[in-house]
Amino acid sequence: MTAALEMRNITKTFPGVKALDNVTFTVRRGEIHALCGENGAGKSTLMKVLSGLYPAGSYEGEILIDGEVKRFQGIKDAEQAGIAIIYQELALAKDLSIAENLFLGKERARYGIINWERVFKESEKWLREVGLTDVSPETPTGQLGIGKQQQVEIAKALSKNASILILDEPTAALTEQEVAILLGILKEFRRRGVTCIYISHKLNEVFEIADTITVLRDGQTVGTYPTRELTEEKVISLMVGRELKELYPRIESRPGDVVLKVDRYSVLHPTIAGRKVIDNVSFELRKGEILGIAGLMGAGRTELVMSLFGSYPGPSEGRVEIDGKPVKIRSTSQAIKEGLALVSEDRKKYGLVLGMDIKNNVTLASLNRVSSWGVIDLNREVASGNEYIRSLRIKANSAETIVGTLSGGNQQKVVLSKWLMTRPKVLILDEPTRGIDVGAKFEIYNIMNELIRQGVSILMISSELPELLGMSHRIIVISEGKMTGEFRAEEATQEAIMLAATGGLGT
Repeated sequence: MTAALEMRNITKTFPGVKALDNVTFTVRRGEIHALCGENGAGKSTLMKVLSGLYPAGSYEGEILIDGEVKRFQGIKDAEQAGIAIIYQELALAKDLSIAENLFLGKERARYGIINWERVFKESEKWLREVGLTDVSPETPTGQLGIGKQQQVEIAKALSKNASILILDEPTAALTEQEVAILLGILKEFRRRGVTCIYISHKLNEVFEIADTITVLRDGQTVGTYPTRELTEEKVISLMVGRELKELYPRIESRPGDVVLKVDRYSVLHPTIAGRKVIDNVSFELRKGEILGIAGLMGAGRTELVMSLFGSYPGPSEGRVEIDGKPVKIRSTSQAIKEGLALVSEDRKKYGLVLGMDIKNNVTLASLNRVSSWGVIDLNREVASGNEYIRSLRIKANSAETIVGTLSGGNQQKVVLSKWLMTRPKVLILDEPTRGIDVGAKFEIYNIMNELIRQGVSILMISSELPELLGMSHRIIVISEGKMTGEFRAEEATQEAIMLAATGGLGT
C-alpha cells in the first residue's frame, strides 16, 4: 500500500519543553495504524500538528498527504485535505439534532435559507455509513448514549469527506458492546480504503484492530512495527523503556479483622419511586485486602459505593458497620470522619479542581490538617503537597503546578494524594486506571500494594477484568443491582465473572 500520510522530522517545542523531537510517522493508505505511548509521550501533540491545531511555522518538519507537502494554517485546511480528528471528549452540541450537528458550519442553504429536506436526506446517508439506522436525524443528540454519540462524530467526520480518520481514546467511556460496534465500523472502513489512526491505552483493542503500531516515548519515535510481530508485553516495554516483569503486581495478603461490613443493603432510585438500584447486597471487607467489584456498566456498582460514601441522592436501607460499629452515613464529610475515601471514576468532574494547583487539591479534603483557627498555613500546605509529590512520584515542577496541566496518570495520583491525606481505613477506587497509560497504571498498582502493607483496605471497581483478576484478593459481582457472585482470587476466571455479571450464578 502507498503512503497516505508522512510526517517527517517533526519537532515541536513549548517554553522549556521539547514535546516532539524529530518524530517520523508514516501511515499507509487503507490501514488502521495504532499510535501508542505513555501520557506525555507526544501522541496528542503530534496529532494536533497533523490536524492543523498547531499551524505550519509553529513546528519544524513537514507533512505530506499522498506525497504532496502540506502546510496547514488551521483546522479547516487539514479538513480540506481529508483529515478529521475525533477526541475522547466529543465535540457535539447536545441540544441540537443529529442532522444539525452533522452539518454545523457547512449548512445546506441557499440565500440564507436551509434546505432541511436535503439536510435530512444527506444525514440519513451518513448515519447508514456508520451503522446508525435506528435513530432519526431529527433526534436531539443529547438523548443518545455515549456509544451512539461516538457514531455521530464519525458520521460528521465522514460528511467532511475525510480520508484519514484520527480517533483519540475513542472507547474510554464505552461499554463492551459499544466497543465491539465501534471496532466493527472501523474494520468496515478499512475494507473501503479509509485510513485510520487509532490512539488507545487499551492494548487488547490495539491488537484486535491495528495493522501497524508506532510507539512514541519522551517525544521521540521508538519504532514502527507490523502488529503481528509484537506482543502486548513488547509494546509495553517499548512504551516505558523497561521490562515490566508482571503487569499486575498483586502481593499476597493475610487479611485481618473485618473493617467494613455491609448487610442486606439496598439503595433506592432518587426519582423513580419503588425502584432499587442496589437490592439486598451483603459483603465484608477485611483489613489489608483488595476486594474487587465486577459488573457490567449500569449494574449499580458506582451507585453502591457512592451511597456508602454518602454522596448518592437516593435513600438507603440496611446495615453498615465500620470496625464493628453500626454507622448511618448521610454525607461525605461524615464518611471521611468514619475513615472512608472515594476516588471517583470521573477525576476531572468529581475528583479535582483543574484550575487549582497540586497543593490546593491535595489538602482539599483535609484542610483541618493544614490550618489553625480557620486560617490555612501556606507553609504546611506546600509541605503537604511536596510530600505527596515525592511519595507518589508525581511528575510536576512544584506543588504550585496547576493540576489541569498534568498528564492523566499524574492527575490520578493527585486525587489519590487528596484522599490518602485523610488517612482512610477504607479506600474506594472507582475505575482507578481509566484513561491512563500502562506505566502509570503500574505505579498506581504499586501504590495500592503499599497501602495494603500499611493495613488500608481497598474496595475497587473496574471494568477491566484482567485488572480485577490481577489485583484483587476477592471479587464480588453485581448484576442489575443484585450481588450474583463472590470469588476468591485463585478460583476466579473471566468466564465465571462474566457469567455472574450477566445474571448467572457465581460461587
